[in-house]
Amino acid sequence: MIVREATPEDWPAIWSFMRGIVAAGDTFSYDVAMDEAEGRETWFLASPSRVFVAVDEDGTVVGSSNVHPNHGGPGAHVASGNFMVDPAHQGKGFGRALCEHAVQWARDQGYRAMQFNAVPESNVRAVALYRSVGFEVLATIPEAFRHPTDGYVGLHLMYLRL
Repeated sequence: MIVREATPEDWPAIWSFMRGIVAAGDTFSYDVAMDEAEGRETWFLASPSRVFVAVDEDGTVVGSSNVHPNHGGPGAHVASGNFMVDPAHQGKGFGRALCEHAVQWARDQGYRAMQFNAVPESNVRAVALYRSVGFEVLATIPEAFRHPTDGYVGLHLMYLRL
């Protein structure tokens, strides 16, 4: 497995799993009806943001992340990021590799911290992964995420000092 910077040619592979993950509505606070153009615009943010892909031993893109300033101006020293792994490849370490790579990349770029603004508490696998990398839950906004089967659940604000 390798994690590398994404190229425009990687977009179709990213979209092939991103569309289903977004449509499920259980992990991201994106519009479940997001179309491909909106997906690309949401995932491939302008510089200084970066998009990365995890590639398996066959060269297949099986996951992706983006890393970007959480806010602009005086808040631009705090990074944020998003992570998606093709459901057919979950549980194989790709998410961890993407997360650890994103944290190291942000550190190398001089970011002082990394913050995730909206991690549904029901996404227990992601929460456990982020905690294992060193993130802590600073706050949980009650009932801030409408999960399709669990109903209204809290959204975690997670933080890691770099």
